[in-house]
This record gives sequence, structure tokens and C-alpha cells, in this order.
Amino acid sequence: METKAGDPGAFAHFDLARVPSPAFVVDEAAVRRNLAILADIRERSGARVLLALKAFSMWSLAPLIDEYLDGYCASGLWEARLAKAHFRGPISTYSPAYKEDDLAELVKISGHITFNNPAQIDRWKNYSNQNLELDSSEIGLRINPQIALGETEKYDPSQPHSRLGFPINQLKSEHFQHLSGIHFHNLCEQGFDALQRTWEKVEPIVAPHFDTLQWINLGGGHHITRDDYDREALVAFLRDLKERSGCDIYLEPGEAVALDAGILVGEILDIFDNGMPVGITDISATCHMPDVIEAPYRPAMLGERSEGTAIRLGGPSCLAGDIIGDYILPATPHIGQRIAFLDQAHYSMVKTNTFNGVPLPSIWLWNSDNDALQCVKTFDWTVFEGRLS
Repeated sequence: METKAGDPGAFAHFDLARVPSPAFVVDEAAVRRNLAILADIRERSGARVLLALKAFSMWSLAPLIDEYLDGYCASGLWEARLAKAHFRGPISTYSPAYKEDDLAELVKISGHITFNNPAQIDRWKNYSNQNLELDSSEIGLRINPQIALGETEKYDPSQPHSRLGFPINQLKSEHFQHLSGIHFHNLCEQGFDALQRTWEKVEPIVAPHFDTLQWINLGGGHHITRDDYDREALVAFLRDLKERSGCDIYLEPGEAVALDAGILVGEILDIFDNGMPVGITDISATCHMPDVIEAPYRPAMLGERSEGTAIRLGGPSCLAGDIIGDYILPATPHIGQRIAFLDQAHYSMVKTNTFNGVPLPSIWLWNSDNDALQCVKTFDWTVFEGRLS
């Protein structure tokens, strides 16, 4: 996958020495600008916009996010608990499957519970556990549009034999009997055209049931805050869909809230030659930016030059594949040099881990409008100790 990171913005002028290494630095002003765009879409279209916590769950920014968005969507019990504890607004939860005890709690704190297939709904609706008061929540069904539009198959919800959503070619009228809403999530870092193509596949199946549905959730993956996104077309589409369906329309952006709003600062610990310059950094791809390996993709570097000698950068772990990529650094590579990777506020922060005992980056909040900088979170070795036994 190619990174969708755009201009470094105010980070082009941020002094990397102001924070310890490694560290995530999130620009509050950039997050606010993204939120303002999403709020404008909401206000002009009549749709409701939820933050997908799976992509960005920096709850220290909850008061800011609460100002602009309608609520939050969770992927399971722990995210739903986080939303209830730190954010305002309704919670919508979807998981490919639920444990009984988790579902019993989720129905008490989630306004919408979305199931992965009709059999799940039947099973839980008829379950004898008195704590599962499903009538207290609006029941949704995630459908699989079966139209693959993603750049990478394993990141595409419509990949062959996908585990996400009920195949639309198996959907029957009787499956709508107990539903309040329909949910689909078919995009990954994509523009309006992908949403339009997906809806063209979905509408003939769902439209006959508009009169019984209360809501339609268009999921996430919408890169609404990217400069090249056709926001006017999105507003027109959402208005039309809301009017024709009579339903509440939901969007669940995650990346769009924090797009181009954060960097990951690191330091070069060692340099040697192995057919090309090789640099060891205190940033680990496997621990701090797992999508570099999982997607895979090459993160953009702050200040990277277009000409010069490339150096291969990797992390301090023992994993042979802990390689970030080859870069022409902003200055001649040297031990102690600070570097930063762009667009790391979403997904990277929520996916960090302590494999090999590699320390977690601290988290800093910066406001590029007034230059205020504060440490939000630091981690010591007990984080690693505490998750083991």
C-alpha cells in the first residue's frame, strides 16, 4: 500500500529535540481542522458522524472530539467501555462475534449492536440469559457488499471468503424482520467514488426495506479530510439517501479524524555498512508501526530528500523483518540524529506492542497554533512486566 500522508503541515517547523525519543506527537490544531471538516459534512448533509475508536482512541482529546462529532463506534467491549468512560455521545458496537458476558454488558452501554450474520441475531435473541436484554438496543446486521475495491486484498472487507459481514447475495427478505439497521464497511483509505460504487451494489437489495429500517451505517474508510476527497459529492449523496430512505444515515470515519495530525519521533542509535548504509533506530516497525509490516507500506519521512545516498532503517528488535524502509535522510546520517515519520496518529498509536521488551513511545500533545506542548502519557518497563506472568 502507498501511504496517503499529505503535506507535513506545521510539523515541518517542529523541533524534534523538544520531546524524548521515541515519541508520538499529535497536533491538536490539525485534529481540530479535521473535525471541523467532518462537522461541516454532518451539518450540511444531515448524516451522523461517529469516531471509529479502532483507528484513533486518544481519550485525552475527548472534550475536543465531543464538540464536533455525534458519537463513537466500538469494535468490542473494551472500546465500548473506553467510550463510556471518557467520551460523551451514543455508542455503536460491531464485532464479528460476541462472547455471552461481553454482549450482556454491551447491550447496556451501546445504542446500536450490529451482528455479523442473521444466525447470530437469532441465537442471541432467543438466549435464556436474562441479562441479554436485546430489546434495549437497536439491532443491526453487517452485510458484505461483495465488491472488492481495496488496494490490498487482505485489507479489503470484500475479499474472497471474508469473515466480515453477511454476503449480500445470501440476504433475504426475512432477514430484515428483526433489524433496526443495516451496516456495511467496504472501504479502506478511499474516496467518494468507492462509496458510490459500493452503494450501487447495495441499494437494489436494501431499498425495498427502507420503510422498516431506522438507520443505515455506511461504515468507515472514508478519507473525507484528504484534500482530494470530493466532499460536495458526498454531501449530495448523503442528503439524497436520507431523503429517499427515510433513515438516519451514519458514517464511521477513523483515520479521517487524525489524518496528517501526528508524527512518530525517533533517533538513530547506530550506523554500519552491509552493502548499503544500515541504521538502527529506537523506532521499531513491528512494535511501533505494525502496519509497515502487515500492510505492508512505507511511511513517509519528515524532510526526506529526493536525491542522495539511501540508508536502510530498522528497529532495535531481534526480528529480521523489523525494517522500516530505505530513506534519503534530511541530513547526513549520524548517530544521535533525530528523525520523524508522518501520519502516525491513527492506527500506529493503537497498535503498539512491547515485543522483545522494546519500550513504548511516550505520547505528546502539541498545538501548532500556540506552540503549547504537553506530555500526555509515558510508559516504563512495568507495562511490559504487567502483561506477562
